[in-house]
Formats: sequence, C-alpha cells, structure tokens
Amino acid sequence: MEKETLQQKIRALRQSAKHLSASTAEERNSLLIAIETGLREAFPRIKAANDEDVRISEEAGQKPALVKRLIFNEDKLEATALGLRQVAALPDPIGKVRQRRLLDDGLLLEQVSFPIGVIGMIFEARPDALVQIVSLCLKSGNGIILKGGREAFRTNTALVQCIKKQCAASPLGDDWLLLLESHGDVDQMLGMEEDIDLLIPRGSNQFVRYVMEHTSIPVLGHADGICHVYVDKDADLIKAVEIAYDAKTQYPAACNAVETLLVHADVAALFIPRMAERFKQAKVVMHGDARTAALIDCIPYQEGDWRMEYLALEINIRVVDSLMVAIDHIETYGSHHTDAIVSENQDAIKRFYALVDSADVFANCSTRFADGFRFGLGAEVGISTAKIHARGPVGLEGLMSTKYLVQGSGQVVATYSGGNAQSFFHEDLSLEGPSLVSGVR
Repeated sequence: MEKETLQQKIRALRQSAKHLSASTAEERNSLLIAIETGLREAFPRIKAANDEDVRISEEAGQKPALVKRLIFNEDKLEATALGLRQVAALPDPIGKVRQRRLLDDGLLLEQVSFPIGVIGMIFEARPDALVQIVSLCLKSGNGIILKGGREAFRTNTALVQCIKKQCAASPLGDDWLLLLESHGDVDQMLGMEEDIDLLIPRGSNQFVRYVMEHTSIPVLGHADGICHVYVDKDADLIKAVEIAYDAKTQYPAACNAVETLLVHADVAALFIPRMAERFKQAKVVMHGDARTAALIDCIPYQEGDWRMEYLALEINIRVVDSLMVAIDHIETYGSHHTDAIVSENQDAIKRFYALVDSADVFANCSTRFADGFRFGLGAEVGISTAKIHARGPVGLEGLMSTKYLVQGSGQVVATYSGGNAQSFFHEDLSLEGPSLVSGVR
C-alpha cells in the first residue's frame, strides 16, 4: 500500500476538523478533562523523555534561554493541567451570535462565530505550548497540525501519544490532531495555503521571521519581544524597583520580559542606583547610556543595544528627559509587544495608553502579565503584534472566524430596488437566545 503523503494526511485532517466543529461543547469539555487525567497518569514517561531532551540540549551547548523553555517539570504539569481546566470552563465559542438584525419581516441576519478550520503550529522548545494550542483548538473546533523543534522531539512525541490515547477513547476521535516529524515537512507545510488556514509560529525571532517570509498562509504571532518599562518623574520608586525587577528576572527567557528600562531624568539619580543594587542581587548584566554610566557601574551603550532582545539576565537602561521622549524611543526601537509605565500621574498614564502602539500597554505592573493564562483566557496560542484579526495574547476568540447567516421567507432583492422599493427595517435585536445554527451537531 502506498504511503500516505503529507498533503493527504492534512486533507483528511481537514475533514475531521469539520466533524469536530459540529460536536457539542459537552463532548469537547469532557475530552479536555480526560486529557488532563491522561497527562497526569503519563507524566513519569513524559518527564523521562523531557529529561533526555534537556540533557542532549545542554550537552550540545544550546543557549540557557532555550533549555529553560524546553523543561517540562512538575510545575509545568500543574500549570498545564490548570490551563486545561480553565479552557474547559470557558463558554462555548462555536455558534456565538456577534450580531443579530431584522432586515425586514421574515428576513433575519445573524453573524455567528465558527472555527477558522485548520491551524498549523510550528514551535521551538516549549512543550507546554503544545498542550496549550491543542486545548484551545479542541475547545474552538479547529484541526491542528503540530511541528515542534528537534530539541523537544521526545517530549512532544510523548505528549501527543498521551493526548491521542485520550482522544481515541472519545467520540471525537483523534484524526483532527497531527504531529509532524521531519524538518522537510515544515517547508512543504508553508506552501499548503489551500489546506491550512492559519500558521502560528512560536520560537526565536529569526525562526518566526523565517516562517513569515516563506509562506502566503496568514501568520499569527510576533517576531520580536523588545519590551520596555518607563519610570516616570511621578513614579512611586519603591513600586518601580519591584516592577522592573520582576519584569526582568521572574522569567527572563519569556518574550514579555523587559529588555530596556527608560528612566525620567528627574528621578534618575535616585532611582537608577537603587535599581542597580536590586539587579545585582540577581546577577543582571546592565548596559547603560552615558547618563546611566555616570550613576552606576555598567557596560557603556553600543550601537544596536536598543534593538537587543536578550532573553536573559541582561538589560538596557536609558535616561530620558520626558514622557514623549520615552514614547518616541518605544516607537523607534520597540516591537509593539508589551510596554509599561510606572507613574502616579493619571494624565501621564492616559497619554502612555493612547500613544504607545503596542499589543499590551500597562501601567504600574510588570510586563510579565502579558499572558493568556494571566488574562483569564485559560491558555494562549501566542501573542500577536498584528493589528488585523487578533492582537495581544490570543485565546479562543483569536481562533474563531464568523459567518453571516440570513434566513428568509421567499424574499428577493428586486423588492428592495426600483421606484417603488420596499425599505429595510435594519432593526438590531438582542444577542441572547439560540442562534440559527443552535442544535445542529
């Protein structure tokens, strides 16, 4: 028998995804909980596979940031399990009425949410990201194609085997889920715009840029995570120290960790030495402009530092003369990901909110809050810096599209055109109650 090609597998998956999109919320929620149970039961096997992946990566000299993202330990298991339960508890996103309008007597319009279709996730390290995307695709009724990096091959294989075992015992089956194995599959996948509706890459900026530049399939994600914290002249400096410290050190390998700290000149002499002492406790390497270097011992600024995404215990510090200079710096060097202001001045905060063009704009809290789990989305498939479709941490809503449904009673357009044209009502109706597709499974 001839071996099934990748295209054949993905087209079969597309058909299975249609059945998933017509399943009940109860069926999908039940499977999410079963997956949590399965992961707990299989954790010793998953952990052994992960230990081997980590060992090989460390021996190969992989960057510490990548190795840290690769780890799937008890803490990651608990976070993953909680995410699965939270996704199961979320309202069913399929068939949600976005608009309902009576066009005329017996002529009803609804805009209703439906799954996007088939999603391809290509990711480096981060095996917990695999479970997040699977849970969100299952809940939203989307088929999912997974391609992880070779550094996490054993862990990803063990996770998918566990998930598929639970799916196979469910009425929903496991044909809506596919794990790719070879690097060559990625390039073929990037060219399958007729079969794949959306790509979600997660990994290094070089990796994400490669995906964006080599496909015509819509891509959801971000290439860089150059995030800023601006300490305003009216900041509470005690708050500012703790916020900046958390934003840099809590998980420096994350894309929402701060990379550049901007400090207003009026508080620089008081704040920067305090901040430096706090950073020294965590062995943070500091780079600073000339005004910063006059206050603390740091590596002098070099051309290109402002565009660095360190993803490590390393940070830039710059002294600025005003809020607007800080905003201009963020616009020039930032990646439109996550940026924060620390200030007790509400006018300054409102201006920062309005003028900083980022997916996540915060005041008086750490940039590390930019996360689907922390936003109450249950989980996220990634953080998008795009302005079309979805922006910021992307949960269930970002995996949905819509259809316009019209139910008539024999109407024709000719009635509404010409000299004696009948007028439309265009009466907006309540969104409560079942949609035109409710009960169709």
